[in-house]
Amino acid sequence: MKNNFLTYSIKQLKNGLKNIYSNKVVLMFLILCLIGISTTGKPLSYTVSEVITRFGRNTFLVIALIIPVLAGLGLNFGIVVGAMAAQISIFFVVYWGVTGISGLILCVLLCTPIAILFGFLVGCLYNKTKGTEMITGMVLAYFADGLYQLFFLFILGGIIPIKDTTLMIAGGVGVKNTIDLTGNLKYSLDNVSILLLLRIILILYFVVCIANAIIRKRKEGNVEQKLLFGKIIATFLLFLLTLIPAIRNFLGEDRLLLLNAITIVCVLAVIYSIIKICVAKFIQKQGSVEINRYIAILIVSGIVYALTYVPVIYEITISISLPVCTYAAIILICGFNRWILSTKLGQNMRTVGQSRTVANSAGINVNKTRIIAMCISTVLASWGQLIYLQNLGTFSTYGAHSMVGQYAIAALLVGGAGIQMANNKQAILGVILFHTLFVVSPLSASNLFGSSLIGEYFRVFICYGVIALALAMHAWKTVKKPAKQKS
Repeated sequence: MKNNFLTYSIKQLKNGLKNIYSNKVVLMFLILCLIGISTTGKPLSYTVSEVITRFGRNTFLVIALIIPVLAGLGLNFGIVVGAMAAQISIFFVVYWGVTGISGLILCVLLCTPIAILFGFLVGCLYNKTKGTEMITGMVLAYFADGLYQLFFLFILGGIIPIKDTTLMIAGGVGVKNTIDLTGNLKYSLDNVSILLLLRIILILYFVVCIANAIIRKRKEGNVEQKLLFGKIIATFLLFLLTLIPAIRNFLGEDRLLLLNAITIVCVLAVIYSIIKICVAKFIQKQGSVEINRYIAILIVSGIVYALTYVPVIYEITISISLPVCTYAAIILICGFNRWILSTKLGQNMRTVGQSRTVANSAGINVNKTRIIAMCISTVLASWGQLIYLQNLGTFSTYGAHSMVGQYAIAALLVGGAGIQMANNKQAILGVILFHTLFVVSPLSASNLFGSSLIGEYFRVFICYGVIALALAMHAWKTVKKPAKQKS
């Protein structure tokens, strides 16, 4: 009995050490963040507020990297061309004078086909350089930057006439270094009210239900009329609820207190878990493992909500407001990634990422699948750059895109992702840790060493150091595997 217990304990210890080793980058950054937070000399609310602002601004771009990783394209340094597509559309929308959410929608409509074209060209290039996609992407980013500067410095004003002199360099040829987005696109997404967002979602859900019913009617010849009718009635009732003055006034805000957001998430998690437990226990009669999972969610939700009563945390949660529509966009892209990876196309991408030989044997068009993955990533990156710039409020014409790839890739790697595996959780965790360190490092360096420049140098070192470490580890594993097989 004692021997069995000892063997089990040793096995658990080995598994624990293995998990710690596999998450060493995450743990290292967590320790650095805790040290930095404790030495900034600023209240915790300052750090949390800055990190939340950066989280809403950068997360979309980081999540845009996941699909190429799973499709075997590695870390997509080529997302820079997606950012360029967004910036081209922003210039013309500002030039035409379209403002607010209408201007942002026009930016999306303009940049999407440009990003698809760029993604297609990059995908074709990557298909010619299989195995060296990352270095190809880095070189491609510099080449694309040259063409981008040619377009903004010579073609705009030199070939394409631009009459708005406020956007142009003196002489009328070439765009200014910085374009102020105040009064046109600044906070165009952040300022969208919860009410408008909810009504748009309800209308889209209604349209999807009707379209799905029509498609099923044509394919299968029958429709579950009761279910369809129930969905329509529920959508209509929810829409009517938004007309109640008290609810309309609450939903009319474009920001949501962090405390209210935590409360809503915890309540939804509790309701979801209770429903799942009831379904698993009484309807599907599944085992205790599935039920224990949702019990754990219930416990975690209760602990998180209870923490909001701690005075320090309470002060932070009532002092920070979240732009609802921006965070809704992040939730949507996370849902999109999960959905597309569950489809046949997503499974093809996973297969191609794991082994191109196996994918070819299974009849999958490897080149086409890789191009589709690159097009999706480039489009998402262009939308992410729109979110980033509308929140930042200024458009650095020749520099806004320059570090997009490096910072996004570094954040993804910090979250525990690798060259061949990444998911939404790793992206979100990576953004939080990476940008926490970005916020605290100059302040910590100023307090500890008397110079904030040391912190700036440290940030740059961390960015490139993490990327170099990930590439080195990937190369080491690639060399090590054949050696094991040979022996």
